[in-house]
Amino acid sequence: MTDAHLDPTRKHDYVFLIDVKDGNPNGDPDAGGMPRTDPITGQGLITDVALKRKIRNTITLVHQGQPGFEMYVEQGVALNPQIQRAYIEGGAKEGETATAQEWMIRNFYDVRLFGAVMSVGDQKKHAGRARGPMQLTFSRSIDPITPLDAGITRVAPNKPEDLAKGKVTEMGNKHYVPYGLYRGHGFYSGALGAKAKVTPEDLAAYWKALTMMFDHDRASSRGEMAIRGLYVFSHDDAYGRAPAHKLFDLIRTKPLGHSEARSWDDYTDRITIDEDKIPTGVTLTRLID
Repeated sequence: MTDAHLDPTRKHDYVFLIDVKDGNPNGDPDAGGMPRTDPITGQGLITDVALKRKIRNTITLVHQGQPGFEMYVEQGVALNPQIQRAYIEGGAKEGETATAQEWMIRNFYDVRLFGAVMSVGDQKKHAGRARGPMQLTFSRSIDPITPLDAGITRVAPNKPEDLAKGKVTEMGNKHYVPYGLYRGHGFYSGALGAKAKVTPEDLAAYWKALTMMFDHDRASSRGEMAIRGLYVFSHDDAYGRAPAHKLFDLIRTKPLGHSEARSWDDYTDRITIDEDKIPTGVTLTRLID
Protein backbone atom coordinates (compact mmCIF):
# COMPACT_ATOMS: atom_id res chain seq x y z
CA MET A 1 0.00 0.00 0.00
CA THR A 2 1.39 3.41 -1.03
CA ASP A 3 1.94 5.91 1.79
CA ALA A 4 -0.55 8.77 1.58
CA HIS A 5 2.04 11.45 0.75
CA LEU A 6 3.44 9.31 -2.10
CA ASP A 7 0.11 8.77 -3.83
CA PRO A 8 0.07 10.86 -7.05
CA THR A 9 -3.70 10.42 -7.45
CA ARG A 10 -4.37 12.46 -4.30
CA LYS A 11 -4.32 16.18 -3.61
CA HIS A 12 -1.52 17.28 -1.27
CA ASP A 13 -1.07 20.62 0.52
CA TYR A 14 2.06 21.19 2.56
CA VAL A 15 3.81 23.60 4.89
CA PHE A 16 7.58 23.93 5.13
CA LEU A 17 9.87 25.86 7.46
CA ILE A 18 13.32 27.05 6.41
CA ASP A 19 15.87 28.86 8.53
CA VAL A 20 19.09 30.71 7.80
CA LYS A 21 21.89 31.70 10.13
CA ASP A 22 24.51 34.29 9.17
CA GLY A 23 23.73 33.97 5.49
CA ASN A 24 21.79 35.40 2.55
CA PRO A 25 18.94 33.01 1.68
CA ASN A 26 17.90 34.76 -1.54
CA GLY A 27 19.58 37.95 -2.73
CA ASP A 28 17.68 40.56 -4.72
CA PRO A 29 19.63 41.61 -7.86
CA ASP A 30 17.62 44.84 -8.02
CA ALA A 31 18.92 45.73 -4.54
CA GLY A 32 22.59 44.91 -5.04
CA GLY A 33 22.15 41.35 -3.79
CA MET A 34 20.71 42.30 -0.40
CA PRO A 35 18.36 39.74 1.22
CA ARG A 36 14.82 40.13 -0.11
CA THR A 37 12.45 41.91 2.27
CA ASP A 38 8.89 43.20 2.41
CA PRO A 39 9.43 46.98 2.69
CA ILE A 40 6.30 47.41 4.80
CA THR A 41 6.67 44.64 7.40
CA GLY A 42 10.41 44.04 7.24
CA GLN A 43 9.83 40.30 6.80
CA GLY A 44 12.27 38.36 4.68
CA LEU A 45 11.28 36.63 1.44
CA ILE A 46 12.56 33.65 -0.53
CA THR A 47 11.14 33.23 -4.03
CA ASP A 48 9.63 30.00 -5.31
CA VAL A 49 12.08 30.17 -8.24
CA ALA A 50 15.06 30.01 -5.87
CA LEU A 51 13.70 26.89 -4.16
CA LYS A 52 12.78 25.19 -7.44
CA ARG A 53 16.37 25.68 -8.61
CA LYS A 54 17.67 23.91 -5.51
CA ILE A 55 15.12 21.12 -5.93
CA ARG A 56 16.10 20.66 -9.58
CA ASN A 57 19.79 20.54 -8.70
CA THR A 58 19.25 17.99 -5.93
CA ILE A 59 17.11 15.69 -8.07
CA THR A 60 19.68 15.87 -10.87
CA LEU A 61 22.41 14.97 -8.36
CA VAL A 62 20.49 11.99 -6.96
CA HIS A 63 18.95 10.68 -10.21
CA GLN A 64 21.61 11.63 -12.75
CA GLY A 65 21.37 9.46 -15.86
CA GLN A 66 18.05 7.93 -14.83
CA PRO A 67 15.37 8.08 -17.58
CA GLY A 68 12.63 10.60 -16.90
CA PHE A 69 14.69 12.71 -14.51
CA GLU A 70 16.33 15.17 -16.90
CA MET A 71 15.71 18.90 -16.35
CA TYR A 72 14.25 21.21 -18.99
CA VAL A 73 15.41 24.36 -17.16
CA GLU A 74 19.10 23.66 -16.59
CA GLN A 75 21.96 26.05 -15.93
CA GLY A 76 23.92 26.81 -19.09
CA VAL A 77 21.45 24.99 -21.38
CA ALA A 78 19.34 26.85 -23.96
CA LEU A 79 15.62 26.01 -23.98
CA ASN A 80 14.90 25.86 -27.72
CA PRO A 81 17.25 22.91 -28.39
CA GLN A 82 15.61 21.09 -25.48
CA ILE A 83 12.23 21.48 -27.19
CA GLN A 84 13.63 20.35 -30.53
CA ARG A 85 14.69 17.07 -28.93
CA ALA A 86 11.00 16.10 -28.86
CA TYR A 87 11.12 16.11 -32.66
CA ILE A 88 14.60 14.66 -33.10
CA GLU A 89 14.61 12.03 -30.35
CA GLY A 90 10.89 11.80 -29.63
CA GLY A 91 9.82 11.33 -33.23
CA ALA A 92 7.21 14.11 -33.30
CA LYS A 93 6.46 15.62 -36.71
CA GLU A 94 5.87 19.31 -37.45
CA GLY A 95 2.37 20.20 -36.25
CA GLU A 96 2.25 17.32 -33.75
CA THR A 97 2.42 19.62 -30.72
CA ALA A 98 0.58 17.20 -28.45
CA THR A 99 3.03 14.40 -29.29
CA ALA A 100 5.98 16.68 -28.62
CA GLN A 101 4.48 17.83 -25.33
CA GLU A 102 3.88 14.25 -24.17
CA TRP A 103 7.55 13.44 -24.86
CA MET A 104 8.71 16.52 -22.94
CA ILE A 105 6.53 15.64 -19.94
CA ARG A 106 7.76 12.06 -19.91
CA ASN A 107 11.44 12.95 -20.35
CA PHE A 108 11.84 16.07 -18.19
CA TYR A 109 11.07 15.83 -14.48
CA ASP A 110 10.57 19.57 -13.97
CA VAL A 111 8.09 19.77 -16.85
CA ARG A 112 6.16 16.85 -15.37
CA LEU A 113 6.02 18.38 -11.88
CA PHE A 114 6.22 22.16 -12.34
CA GLY A 115 4.93 22.58 -15.89
CA ALA A 116 6.58 24.77 -18.54
CA VAL A 117 6.04 27.10 -21.47
CA MET A 118 7.50 25.28 -24.47
CA SER A 119 6.38 27.56 -27.29
CA VAL A 120 9.00 30.29 -26.96
CA GLY A 121 10.11 32.31 -29.99
CA ASP A 122 8.80 31.75 -33.51
CA GLN A 123 9.56 28.05 -33.76
CA LYS A 124 7.12 26.05 -35.87
CA LYS A 125 8.13 22.94 -33.97
CA HIS A 126 7.20 23.57 -30.35
CA ALA A 127 5.54 21.73 -27.47
CA GLY A 128 2.92 24.17 -26.29
CA ARG A 129 2.37 24.79 -22.58
CA ALA A 130 2.11 22.16 -19.85
CA ARG A 131 0.43 22.86 -16.51
CA GLY A 132 2.36 21.49 -13.56
CA PRO A 133 0.62 19.78 -10.63
CA MET A 134 3.26 20.91 -8.09
CA GLN A 135 3.49 24.57 -7.10
CA LEU A 136 5.21 26.59 -4.37
CA THR A 137 4.63 29.99 -2.83
CA PHE A 138 7.17 32.59 -1.75
CA SER A 139 8.50 31.83 1.72
CA ARG A 140 8.06 34.65 4.26
CA SER A 141 9.91 35.03 7.55
CA ILE A 142 7.85 34.68 10.71
CA ASP A 143 9.30 37.90 12.12
CA PRO A 144 11.09 40.89 10.58
CA ILE A 145 14.70 40.20 9.62
CA THR A 146 17.77 42.41 10.02
CA PRO A 147 19.70 42.55 6.72
CA LEU A 148 23.35 43.39 7.42
CA ASP A 149 26.35 44.14 5.25
CA ALA A 150 29.86 43.00 6.23
CA GLY A 151 32.92 44.50 4.58
CA ILE A 152 35.54 41.97 3.43
CA THR A 153 39.00 42.15 1.88
CA ARG A 154 40.90 39.90 -0.51
CA VAL A 155 44.72 39.82 -0.60
CA ALA A 156 44.91 39.26 -4.38
CA PRO A 157 44.08 42.23 -6.68
CA ASN A 158 42.32 41.64 -10.00
CA LYS A 159 44.86 43.30 -12.30
CA PRO A 160 48.66 42.83 -12.49
CA GLU A 161 49.10 46.57 -13.00
CA ASP A 162 47.33 47.22 -9.70
CA LEU A 163 49.81 44.93 -7.97
CA ALA A 164 52.69 46.82 -9.63
CA LYS A 165 51.27 50.06 -8.22
CA GLY A 166 51.40 48.63 -4.72
CA LYS A 167 47.74 47.70 -4.35
CA VAL A 168 47.66 44.52 -2.28
CA THR A 169 43.98 44.08 -1.40
CA GLU A 170 40.53 44.21 -3.01
CA MET A 171 37.54 45.42 -1.02
CA GLY A 172 34.13 43.78 -1.13
CA ASN A 173 31.07 43.13 0.96
CA LYS A 174 28.87 40.26 2.03
CA HIS A 175 25.14 40.58 2.71
CA TYR A 176 23.63 38.42 5.40
CA VAL A 177 20.84 37.87 7.90
CA PRO A 178 21.87 37.01 11.50
CA TYR A 179 18.90 34.65 11.74
CA GLY A 180 15.52 34.14 10.10
CA LEU A 181 12.84 31.45 10.14
CA TYR A 182 10.79 31.37 6.94
CA ARG A 183 7.49 29.64 6.23
CA GLY A 184 6.27 28.57 2.80
CA HIS A 185 3.33 26.63 1.37
CA GLY A 186 3.02 24.17 -1.49
CA PHE A 187 0.27 22.48 -3.46
CA TYR A 188 -0.04 19.32 -5.53
CA SER A 189 -3.08 18.62 -7.71
CA GLY A 190 -3.96 14.96 -8.04
CA ALA A 191 -6.05 15.72 -11.12
CA LEU A 192 -3.18 17.46 -12.95
CA GLY A 193 -0.77 14.82 -11.66
CA ALA A 194 -2.84 12.08 -13.29
CA LYS A 195 -2.80 14.00 -16.56
CA ALA A 196 0.99 14.31 -16.41
CA LYS A 197 1.34 10.64 -15.34
CA VAL A 198 3.21 11.49 -12.15
CA THR A 199 4.37 8.36 -10.31
CA PRO A 200 4.94 7.55 -6.61
CA GLU A 201 8.66 7.57 -7.45
CA ASP A 202 8.32 11.15 -8.70
CA LEU A 203 6.74 12.27 -5.44
CA ALA A 204 9.30 10.35 -3.37
CA ALA A 205 12.07 12.12 -5.29
CA TYR A 206 10.41 15.48 -4.68
CA TRP A 207 9.99 15.08 -0.93
CA LYS A 208 13.54 13.77 -0.60
CA ALA A 209 14.92 16.70 -2.58
CA LEU A 210 12.95 19.17 -0.47
CA THR A 211 14.34 17.69 2.75
CA MET A 212 18.00 17.60 1.63
CA MET A 213 18.29 20.47 -0.88
CA PHE A 214 20.40 22.68 1.40
CA ASP A 215 22.84 19.90 2.27
CA HIS A 216 24.09 19.94 -1.32
CA ASP A 217 23.84 23.69 -1.95
CA ARG A 218 26.39 25.00 0.52
CA ALA A 219 28.07 28.33 -0.19
CA SER A 220 29.81 30.84 2.05
CA SER A 221 27.27 33.51 1.10
CA ARG A 222 24.32 31.37 2.25
CA GLY A 223 25.63 30.69 5.75
CA GLU A 224 23.79 27.83 7.46
CA MET A 225 20.45 26.98 5.87
CA ALA A 226 18.20 24.07 6.82
CA ILE A 227 14.65 22.88 6.38
CA ARG A 228 13.21 22.67 9.90
CA GLY A 229 9.71 21.41 9.20
CA LEU A 230 7.81 19.68 6.39
CA TYR A 231 4.16 18.82 6.98
CA VAL A 232 2.09 17.22 4.21
CA PHE A 233 -1.72 17.16 4.26
CA SER A 234 -2.88 14.38 1.92
CA HIS A 235 -6.53 14.23 0.85
CA ASP A 236 -8.19 10.93 0.02
CA ASP A 237 -9.14 12.08 -3.48
CA ALA A 238 -7.72 14.12 -6.35
CA TYR A 239 -9.68 17.31 -5.65
CA GLY A 240 -9.44 17.72 -1.90
CA ARG A 241 -11.64 17.40 1.17
CA ALA A 242 -10.92 20.87 2.60
CA PRO A 243 -9.52 24.21 1.37
CA ALA A 244 -5.75 24.44 1.61
CA HIS A 245 -5.79 27.65 3.65
CA LYS A 246 -7.90 26.00 6.37
CA LEU A 247 -5.38 23.18 6.65
CA PHE A 248 -2.47 25.61 6.76
CA ASP A 249 -4.17 27.46 9.62
CA LEU A 250 -3.89 24.28 11.70
CA ILE A 251 -0.11 24.71 11.82
CA ARG A 252 0.69 27.80 13.85
CA THR A 253 4.07 29.51 13.96
CA LYS A 254 3.71 32.17 16.63
CA PRO A 255 5.85 35.26 15.95
CA LEU A 256 8.21 36.66 18.52
CA GLY A 257 7.21 40.18 17.54
CA HIS A 258 10.78 41.40 16.99
CA SER A 259 13.91 40.65 14.96
CA GLU A 260 16.14 39.53 17.81
CA ALA A 261 15.96 35.75 17.18
CA ARG A 262 19.38 34.19 16.65
CA SER A 263 18.68 30.44 16.50
CA TRP A 264 16.06 27.74 15.89
CA ASP A 265 15.77 27.36 19.66
CA ASP A 266 13.95 30.71 19.80
CA TYR A 267 11.01 29.15 17.90
CA THR A 268 10.85 25.48 18.86
CA ASP A 269 8.17 26.02 21.51
CA ARG A 270 6.16 28.40 19.31
CA ILE A 271 5.06 25.86 16.67
CA THR A 272 1.79 24.05 17.33
CA ILE A 273 -0.40 21.73 15.25
CA ASP A 274 -4.15 21.32 15.87
CA GLU A 275 -4.26 17.66 14.81
CA ASP A 276 -7.65 17.12 16.40
CA LYS A 277 -9.14 19.56 13.88
CA ILE A 278 -7.86 17.80 10.75
CA PRO A 279 -10.93 17.10 8.58
CA THR A 280 -12.15 13.62 7.76
CA GLY A 281 -10.46 12.31 4.62
CA VAL A 282 -7.22 14.23 5.23
CA THR A 283 -4.01 12.65 6.56
CA LEU A 284 -1.07 14.59 8.01
CA THR A 285 2.43 13.24 7.41
CA ARG A 286 5.31 14.88 9.26
CA LEU A 287 8.35 14.38 7.02
CA ILE A 288 10.44 16.75 9.15
CA ASP A 289 9.29 17.78 12.58
